[in-house]
Amino acid sequence: MTVIPRHGQAPEGRPGPGTGSGERPRPLEQAAALSVAALLLSGCGLSAELDREANPEREPTPGASRPEPADPAPPSDPARPSDLSLGPDTPPAAAPSPPSCPESGVSMSPGMVTAAMGLRAMSVTLTNCGKGVRELNGYPDIRVRGLDRQLFGVTVLKGTEPVTTMDDPGPSRVKLRPGQSAYTSLVWRYSAVDASTKAGSGVYVEIGPAEGAARQTIEPDGGLDIGETGMLGTTAWQRSPDDAGAR
Repeated sequence: MTVIPRHGQAPEGRPGPGTGSGERPRPLEQAAALSVAALLLSGCGLSAELDREANPEREPTPGASRPEPADPAPPSDPARPSDLSLGPDTPPAAAPSPPSCPESGVSMSPGMVTAAMGLRAMSVTLTNCGKGVRELNGYPDIRVRGLDRQLFGVTVLKGTEPVTTMDDPGPSRVKLRPGQSAYTSLVWRYSAVDASTKAGSGVYVEIGPAEGAARQTIEPDGGLDIGETGMLGTTAWQRSPDDAGAR
């Protein structure tokens, strides 16, 4: 008797689709399997393949990190500083130039302003920056100017009274060899100063070793809050403590 197979059922003795070992793979499935095998054999993952599609020329992508270069191995026999030569692109650093010396052969430099109960004091140091011996005897010659360079009507005293009772050694001969220095002390009483315009502040102080000598302009830190008609006491020149033993 012949048995007629139902729809979808393989005849007896033949394997049905998708069952048994005798089935031939479909062409589409065979192509997919070959592509997967090729990727696996080449050692490339899906992300690498996508990267090749997006960037076939292998150009570095923005923000891509590059491997840091390895630190070079230290030389077996490092060169000593004396063995190193400077090339034309690396000229030696220029040595700092010494401060210039005025034609008068002396330089003036202000000290810090000190304050106590309305009393102000500041020292000015004179240094012999010339080649010969300089002699001082007496009091400095001083003028005070405001921010606009206008001359103040300040009364400059030879001595410290009546501003204060600070000890004044009085005039004496002070000989300064090159490099030695002497100082004078300036004292005054506080006067109201306009902080916004600096009105009443002695911004510039012109000072000379003696009356008739060339003056130099110094700028005390913060200025002299002396007012335009104040009194400025001075002490006579005396040798700086560092040079006190020299004659």
